[in-house]
Amino acid sequence: MIYKKGRYYMVKFMWQGKVIRKSTRCSSAKDARTVEGKIRSELGKGNWGVLEAKPRLTLDEFLRKDFLPYTESKFQSTPKTRDYYTYGANSLLESDLAGLRLDEVTGQHAQQYAARLSASLKPSTINWGLRTLRRALALAEEWGKLDRAPKISLAKGERQRERVLAEDEAAQYLAACLEPWRDVATVMLGTGMCPGELYPLRWENVLLSGDCGLIQVVKGKTKARRRLLPMVPAVYDTLAARHQAQGYPSGGWVFPSGSASGHFEQGSAKNQHARAVQLSGVKPFEPYCLRHTGLTDLAETGCDAFTFAKIAGHSSITITQRYCHPQAEAIERAFARKAANGSELVTQGGHPKNLLAESDTAEGIVTLAVSAD
Repeated sequence: MIYKKGRYYMVKFMWQGKVIRKSTRCSSAKDARTVEGKIRSELGKGNWGVLEAKPRLTLDEFLRKDFLPYTESKFQSTPKTRDYYTYGANSLLESDLAGLRLDEVTGQHAQQYAARLSASLKPSTINWGLRTLRRALALAEEWGKLDRAPKISLAKGERQRERVLAEDEAAQYLAACLEPWRDVATVMLGTGMCPGELYPLRWENVLLSGDCGLIQVVKGKTKARRRLLPMVPAVYDTLAARHQAQGYPSGGWVFPSGSASGHFEQGSAKNQHARAVQLSGVKPFEPYCLRHTGLTDLAETGCDAFTFAKIAGHSSITITQRYCHPQAEAIERAFARKAANGSELVTQGGHPKNLLAESDTAEGIVTLAVSAD
């Protein structure tokens, strides 16, 4: 049975002749039932430790002793991700949240944290801390230091990177770009690659053969990011011309520069992007929107979700859904393909039906004339 005691629900049941009574740390009956099921499952495995009270760590202690060492080790090969979580953790450590026990932190506390910072920081910067808090609490739950992580909502108003450029906007923008950013942007639009995948691209990972080619992405945040991408003509022409201009090298940076790393970097990209936006007259957008535009164009070719996720380097098709923007023309094309396959569609009372299942003279039937493109 479950019953409420104060803020949280308790579970009580008999197990091998013993009365089991434990707090679920859940404020809803549904979640309490789920916790009860987990407790019973662990007891069935002989894990009596599930009944022991967990150490009541504060957020400060967990971030310093567990989370930061984890991120330092986990993201050695991706220092930007490591720095992101380090900044977020430091922001949390300087806040009132740091003194709370892990099981005391709620979504309301996170909202209060965001409200206090809203006067001095942008929503995107505040969300560094909130995303870090969300990740830290999820790990605490995964590692058994917290029964259930609370839902943490992000601050509103963060600049979005999901805008899709129209064909004429992309052409105007590219015409205003300086090199090497113009070539980087062209490849992004043609492949849907991330800026961070293109800046360190090397000729060893580019295959140019005849009038076609392949790009091998060898690094990324997840294993899914390591993938092989064919080139569309615009991408092939861009990289072939760059390869020729550099003397047909067999190795080295595709986009070399005088930076410390030896290749084109984000700082220069931001400056060249801002200049191109201003000169082109295109409505301002984030550079990452070039990837989003490229992937959206690919999604409209009709490839299935799993193939598209592979192209994009997504480990989950849930992320892929953000790149699918079905327009009226795409819906019409889908029905046109169905009609071309011999299924003439009609509507009756607002519901699609096959014309062959009804009489041609039946009242209330309107035949949809769908012509294949």
